[in-house]
Amino acid sequence: PKWGLWVLLGLTLFIVVSSSWAGGEQGDEISYSTFMARARDGEVAEIEVDNTDGSISGELQDGTEFTTTGPLDGGLPEADLATLRENDVTVRYATPQPSFWAALLPYLLPIGLFILFFVWMQRRAQSQMGGIMSIGRSKAKTYSTERPGTTFADVAGYEGVKQEIKEVVDFLKHPERFREIGARIPKGVLLVGPPGTGKTLIARAVAGEAGVPFLSVTGSDFMEMFVGVGASRVRDLFQSARKMGRAIIFVDEIDSIGRKRGAGLGGGHDEREQTLNQMLSEMDGFEATEGIVMMAATNRPDILDPALLRPGRFDRQVVVPLPEAREREAILRVHCKSKRLASDVDLEVVARGTPGMSGADLANLVNEAALFAVRAGEDQIHMRHFEMARD
Repeated sequence: PKWGLWVLLGLTLFIVVSSSWAGGEQGDEISYSTFMARARDGEVAEIEVDNTDGSISGELQDGTEFTTTGPLDGGLPEADLATLRENDVTVRYATPQPSFWAALLPYLLPIGLFILFFVWMQRRAQSQMGGIMSIGRSKAKTYSTERPGTTFADVAGYEGVKQEIKEVVDFLKHPERFREIGARIPKGVLLVGPPGTGKTLIARAVAGEAGVPFLSVTGSDFMEMFVGVGASRVRDLFQSARKMGRAIIFVDEIDSIGRKRGAGLGGGHDEREQTLNQMLSEMDGFEATEGIVMMAATNRPDILDPALLRPGRFDRQVVVPLPEAREREAILRVHCKSKRLASDVDLEVVARGTPGMSGADLANLVNEAALFAVRAGEDQIHMRHFEMARD
């Protein structure tokens, strides 16, 4: 870890500095010739010669301390020693021992580096194991009530679909009203319709209206290269929903895991079937999941497994068809809110001229009209741009 490395570096620096302070000599530094001249004059009282580096420290007759550097090859010359003896200078030789920490430093550094290396290896192994162990966890994105949610007001048209699905919202808001009369809310709602009709948007609007957590996941999120991961993620998804009390689980493109079992070449796809089996068990198993409503969207209901569509599981199918002329006009108004339209644009005429278009097609139509206006150098979108985009 980074803090361990900094601690080790700080300790090393402290040892080096403290040992240098401890070994430092006190006194004025003078040259060797000045030292010998003072010795001849009888001013030097005693000296101490360091055997390791030849440095000399001493004291004058008046108590002043000094340091100098002497020769390293064999100590002081005989002539200089004779001069010192003649002037009654006390000469001592010393070999200073390093401090305890300075002696320990060569051993501490490799030991500390080994410890840091093993700690780093252990943490790396733990993170890899954590990644492997978390592979069975659900990849669902949770949208809580704190986030600005989508409501039915954001969904243009589809009044029949809203009315049919409003029961789910009422149950999640006021479950006691249903319990008093003994009614059971549909456990699963399957939104069926062509691509681009707003099935996912309607499911988000249900969560926003009900004010409960919304767990969104796609069918492909359950499949992985490892065996058993899909079933494990289904279990984790339902456990997360149970902890929240009341929640909506939305599975987009459920046909990727809900296909008929045993229909494939060679007996089907074992891993996908195990995932489907786990989902069937969680939806209507031994444990009752009160307060959890499951919603799913698909544009291929004909390939779904019959066990997934029986009562008690996805027992209500809500068809989200292509919008009619009045609904197309409402959808166009939603997508034109942020666009600068000219006065000659009649969205009712545009809606009547776009039969068979889904909500996504209409959103793309408005965007293409805006692109045509920009390409033509206009600052507003005119009716002719809508006609060009439709063509």
